Amino acid sequence: MTPPPARRRRTGANGTAPAHNLPRRGTVRRAQAITTYGVGSLIAVDHESFIVSGLDEAEQGWSLDESPRIHERRLARLLGVDCFRLPPASDDKSRDGLRVRRFPWTHSCPECNDLQGHREFNSPAGRSVCGTCEVDLVPSRFVVACEAGHLGEFPYRQWVHRSKERGVTTTAQCGGKLKLRTSGRTSSLRSILVSCTCGQAAEVSMEGSFRRNALKDLGLTCRGSRPWLGTSAPAEECGRPLRTLQRGSSSVWQPVLKSALSIPPWSDGRADPLAEHWDTLRELDNRAAIEGALKIIFKGGSPIPLDEVMALLDAEREEDPDDNTAPTFDHRYRALRNKEYERLRSGNDESEHSRDEQFVCETPSGDQRVLEPLGITGPMLVKKLREVRALKAFTRLSDAESTTDSKEMPLSERPLRWLPAMEVRGEGVFLRLDEDRLAAWEKAPAVAARAEWMRTAHQRVLEQRADDPSRAAPSPATPRMVLLHTLAHVLVNEWSLESGYPAAALRERLYAADDMAGVLVYTATSDSAGSLGGLVAQGEPELLDRTVRSAVLRAEWCSSDPLCMETGMSGAGGTNLAACHACVMLPETSCEHNNILLDRVLLVGTPEDPSVGFFRQVLTA
Repeated sequence: MTPPPARRRRTGANGTAPAHNLPRRGTVRRAQAITTYGVGSLIAVDHESFIVSGLDEAEQGWSLDESPRIHERRLARLLGVDCFRLPPASDDKSRDGLRVRRFPWTHSCPECNDLQGHREFNSPAGRSVCGTCEVDLVPSRFVVACEAGHLGEFPYRQWVHRSKERGVTTTAQCGGKLKLRTSGRTSSLRSILVSCTCGQAAEVSMEGSFRRNALKDLGLTCRGSRPWLGTSAPAEECGRPLRTLQRGSSSVWQPVLKSALSIPPWSDGRADPLAEHWDTLRELDNRAAIEGALKIIFKGGSPIPLDEVMALLDAEREEDPDDNTAPTFDHRYRALRNKEYERLRSGNDESEHSRDEQFVCETPSGDQRVLEPLGITGPMLVKKLREVRALKAFTRLSDAESTTDSKEMPLSERPLRWLPAMEVRGEGVFLRLDEDRLAAWEKAPAVAARAEWMRTAHQRVLEQRADDPSRAAPSPATPRMVLLHTLAHVLVNEWSLESGYPAAALRERLYAADDMAGVLVYTATSDSAGSLGGLVAQGEPELLDRTVRSAVLRAEWCSSDPLCMETGMSGAGGTNLAACHACVMLPETSCEHNNILLDRVLLVGTPEDPSVGFFRQVLTA
């Protein structure tokens, strides 16, 4: 973390004192507070370790004065909130910033080897040093977590006093102090040694502590600890198996992010003043009642004309389900994507709207017939777009694709009417695949078989990580989805060479369903790098034709071939086929599906069966 605490000023904006007497420990970017260091995650600052606090205003929650509101009605409606808020800034102008708590509480001293709670070291105020040795304390390298999202301290005392014969702990009569040292012989767990001064147990290593049943064999289960909510939050009843994790492991915290593009009629920002009142207005059944409600809400006169309010309400009702049954979250999220797909297809000419319009999508001026041999149709130049990415919840020891509710841990102890989010602006290129040609290709037995292998493997992973396998989210793997996903990846790699943007600055957005076959590759950042114009220029048909041909030819060969092409299954849980980091995989920030469900064979075919590839004619031309 930079800058270090010693260089941080302890004053807020305009030289005023901070809103609290808590020391500042470092800085994070606002985007990181959503994607990397969100609520419940562990964050390292110099030699110290902290957990990001929850959103509640009590104790160490977010300061709403430093969390500006942002609006995106379609996403807010999906997530059941009124609005979103930017994370507090953590720069020198901030009076409060992002709140954290010390975790894990167990520390060790590298000099005297004591292993105990941080407070027991009698550290001077504001410092994390051993009161006796005056050397920096080391936070515990190990924590425990369960699949329900709870997080706790590693049970060192039980680990030391476990019985080799019965595998159970015998700590009832122990009054000794724990010690931790490293033998220095290797960097493995075998060299990390824990002992107790009680004399009842021999010195043991940490080897074996990462076994799936290591803590279960000691009779230990999850106690429902939620340290990010503070001491006032009661522990939840859990009892699930515990797993040992490295404090810095990516499995400790995984965000559940949901995003939406701002599209008309919500993309000009005019509806924002009514963000907290839409649900109320929807319950009114006539124009006169809505007009009366607006007069009550805005005593000085509504900033939005009544006709515009009625049009917005009609647009919102179009996204309601056709029947009276309550749709699942996945169905509502798919409906949100459907509306984006329709708008990307139809376009939104900039000349027809005001300067405040945040979505501009135009047809390219070139001859689109050059793309017909590739099976590509309907390219659109997205010259301006706005995306809102919201942190819905987080998971631990879980796949980000699993949307099982029992695995999602809320960001606060009590329900809130807002969620943390960030808004990004940029540009992109949207294209579709020819439906007739795609439908014929999907029916090929070899194509369907490859997609079915990935779907089965992915479904198995989702079921293994769900408490109730029958409630596991269905795998999205279909021939269409895998093709679009792999195509997006090779385009991102190609455009990173042509457009001036690095691959990590480009993102994919897939529209794959029975009635959708499109992909949007776009750049969306919180700074000016998202609007340089280099990407949108690549969407002109002549350039796009050259790019697709070059990307497909490049995907024909991988430096890891023939292993990459001929491997049976690859990736986490066998959820990829012909895909590796040398050919089609992208930085995690660019991929919607965590680099799974990829297969370049569906693009280019194999030497034995070229017909499997959708773009096989590019290679034979």
